[in-house]
Amino acid sequence: MGEKLRFRNEGTFKIAQFTDLHWCNGKAEDKKTRSLMEQVIIAENPDLIVFTGDIIESLRCKDPLQAFEDAVSVAVESGIPWAAIFGNHDSEGNVSRQQLMNLQLSLSGSVAESGPSYIGGVGNYVIRLFGANSDDSAAAVLYFFDSGSYSTVPSIKGYDWVKHRQVEWFSEQANSLKLKHQGIPMQSLAFLHIPLPEYREVWERQICYGHRYEKVSCPQLNSGLFTAMVEAGGVQGVFCGHDHNNDYIGSISGIKLCYGRSTGYNTYGRWLFQRGARIIELHAGADFTTWLRLANGKKVTTAHKHKPGIL
Repeated sequence: MGEKLRFRNEGTFKIAQFTDLHWCNGKAEDKKTRSLMEQVIIAENPDLIVFTGDIIESLRCKDPLQAFEDAVSVAVESGIPWAAIFGNHDSEGNVSRQQLMNLQLSLSGSVAESGPSYIGGVGNYVIRLFGANSDDSAAAVLYFFDSGSYSTVPSIKGYDWVKHRQVEWFSEQANSLKLKHQGIPMQSLAFLHIPLPEYREVWERQICYGHRYEKVSCPQLNSGLFTAMVEAGGVQGVFCGHDHNNDYIGSISGIKLCYGRSTGYNTYGRWLFQRGARIIELHAGADFTTWLRLANGKKVTTAHKHKPGIL
């Protein structure tokens, strides 16, 4: 990792979230994905680019490592710091998460980390954001989680979940940062690929903004990460991908649960539901704002309102 990531002089820090690229072999659909990311970067000029999983469609890639490098090359070439976490499709083929992480760490601009090996997964890490001045104390933090792939427990079908040791690690990190921050929970955001079970709950019980055109593909097992976030304090928003036709935001216990907007053309989508990216602007010592930037260049700041009980 090079220079520290800092808020701008006006106290903002902008993140472009690209999710579910499903990059394969660099053909026409992948080129459209690249063009979209280039458009977003030019329009938004983010301070950090985050890829929230399923960067490649590993089973369909002739060379998964080359595909990954090609997929993130827009970020590398932009000169903007970037980070990535993995989804369920990234390491299905003849490539491992650790191989992908080793590649990521070798590329220019990457601020990711492998994370501790004892907690499970590859890519559980924290990025600290510093103030605009030369102060060496962190002003906010970003948490990144490996949400796994598929359940390996025979009695539990479907997708994997953030493991107990990962939850413990998060709590330890949050508590340590709190102690260094005069006992005040650190302002923070979290990123993972597979949505937490609370994403389903918020749609069913709270007013949400955006669209849910497919069911929430969360794990059947709730391992308590969201509860740990509520208890830790400071977490303002969680951002995921995975479900390509969902882009809604809802709030539970003061934490906004946010879907990204699917970016890749080499996978399923929905007619007239444009590809795009979610933009997140974090305000130092305050809340964050977020909007969508679509493939047609439109900036979407006002989303459809969904009321509980209406599917």
